Amino acid sequence: MEKRCSRNCCLETPLSNHIRHRYTGDSGVFLLRILRYLLSNRFPHSLYLFFLAFGPSSLPNNISQPSQHRSNKLRPIWEAPSRTSKMPRLKSFRLTKELVAQRAKDNVIIVTFGNFAFMDFILTWVKHLTDLGVSNLLVGAMDTKLLKALYWKGIPVFDMGSHISTDDVGWGSPIFHKMGRQKVLLINAILPFGFELLMCDTDMVWLKNPLPYLARYPDADILTSSDQVVPTVVDDRLADWKQVGAAYNIGIFHWRPTPPAKKLAKEWIDMLLADDRIWDQNGFNELVRRQTGPAFDDESGIFYSYDGNLKLGILPESIFCSGHTYFVQALHQQFRLQPYALHTTFQYAGTEGKRHRLREAMVFFDPPEYYDAPGGFLSFRPSISKSLLLDGEHNLESHFSLINYQMRQIRSALAIASVLNRTLVMPPLWCRLDRLWFPHPGALLGSMTRQPFLCPLDHVFEVNVMLRDLPAEEFGPAINIREYSFLNNPFLPQRVRESWLDVQLCQEGTEDCHASSNTSQPGLLRFPKRSSEETLKKVFSSFKDVKVIQFSSMQDAFLGFTDKTREEKFRKRVKQYVGIWCCVENHIPGHIYYDMYWDEKPGWKPVPPKTPEDDHPPF
Repeated sequence: MEKRCSRNCCLETPLSNHIRHRYTGDSGVFLLRILRYLLSNRFPHSLYLFFLAFGPSSLPNNISQPSQHRSNKLRPIWEAPSRTSKMPRLKSFRLTKELVAQRAKDNVIIVTFGNFAFMDFILTWVKHLTDLGVSNLLVGAMDTKLLKALYWKGIPVFDMGSHISTDDVGWGSPIFHKMGRQKVLLINAILPFGFELLMCDTDMVWLKNPLPYLARYPDADILTSSDQVVPTVVDDRLADWKQVGAAYNIGIFHWRPTPPAKKLAKEWIDMLLADDRIWDQNGFNELVRRQTGPAFDDESGIFYSYDGNLKLGILPESIFCSGHTYFVQALHQQFRLQPYALHTTFQYAGTEGKRHRLREAMVFFDPPEYYDAPGGFLSFRPSISKSLLLDGEHNLESHFSLINYQMRQIRSALAIASVLNRTLVMPPLWCRLDRLWFPHPGALLGSMTRQPFLCPLDHVFEVNVMLRDLPAEEFGPAINIREYSFLNNPFLPQRVRESWLDVQLCQEGTEDCHASSNTSQPGLLRFPKRSSEETLKKVFSSFKDVKVIQFSSMQDAFLGFTDKTREEKFRKRVKQYVGIWCCVENHIPGHIYYDMYWDEKPGWKPVPPKTPEDDHPPF
């Protein structure tokens, strides 16, 4: 079994001895601390980033420096290498100044990084930039599987040598925090090369070329995004730093290779490696907020921070959007501005929720088969009355009445999709109240949240559970879903758009309303309300080749399952599909569970759990 070095152990290696002889005092302690961290966390290949951060002179003479990329001719992004060619050795993918220089434009390089679990996010990130005509980008691969996959797709990639798991590590997990430290090591490695660095998380997309905007503020050492949800400006100026109380978000920030920026980067990594409990973003905020102000000048919005020498600017929250300012408030629409960036923060379903939100916004790039699923699609036109949406106060009762009314229709749609073995296109979901992690009055004070608003699916539904591979023997057959905007996506093939059946629900016995596959006119079927499982199977088996079946409504559309065993499994599955609303003020706990079968419980009311024993989902 491999022996790991504890925090206080004495490192005795050629590298550590070289550091002790070459560096003394605080700098030597700092370098040894980084070395200890990398070795104890099994990141031996990341030692190269370590030495890049402190210059080639930190390498002892008996340690060879990595080879450089030898090609002077850049292949266009997305132009894949010939499959008959041999992939270069891994060491040729190491991060070097020459590699950055090859990709940089106007001395700027745009970088993201991740592991194989986020490859579809990375491809989306690259596609948006190249569609905007931006090619000065690089992707750091944290595992060899991702590196090889990106290389064969023609994506500029370098090896971070982290050997992180290829799986989704999960927000807040120990590996997640280790990945954050890799970001800070990367910043420390690139800044000494002399290039401006636009560092991005993989869960964001570029909607407009940001480089001209960033160039408007040449005096800023760092420009950072934030989690600010109350708007501080109404145009495209930098945010008003005096009004920004939320955290600076390091998912999007631009660094210039100035002495103050380099000093901050060094102190930041020192802080993180001294205490592995510190989250990278919290550490950044703690450092830069040591000093806030004064303003650099009267016009730019840049201010002094950190040690009084670092010039910082905060990107405007309405166009460098968080998950709240984009999906909940839609600030860019209200201010009539074109957004530059969308970062999938403020969401509640992990990686699957981030992916689903980008799909709802029609900015995620999926493979062609996503748009033409086996078995076809089922959709419906939701029916919501004006009174449910607009009448009365926006409070818990009116919010849950609106959600429960929609939930009952979605429950019927899920059942019919299961019976017909079709992928359900979820409907738009309307909410009266916002969802957060803490008590609030329904909408954040000072925000521009409109009530009601079109809310993301993860505000109510557990998207990560809906997409999880639950065992069929316990939960019945899987029910695949698509986002509400799916049928409007420009990537939807024409063959799907043109293969369509409208189903108009009617009262059985009225004119042309029979349980039959005979259409009253091409593309239109009148179908009785309250039809059973067997009736649905029988009638719609004649339309198995139709790509899209759209019901006019789901009100009273489904009578129920004939197979009671299947019904029980279906109920068990969909009960897990709904989440919580959060949170009631002045009550602990303050969350309230949604209940897929609320209508089967007489007197059901939206109230938080009264006792610890009551604090569990309704299944």
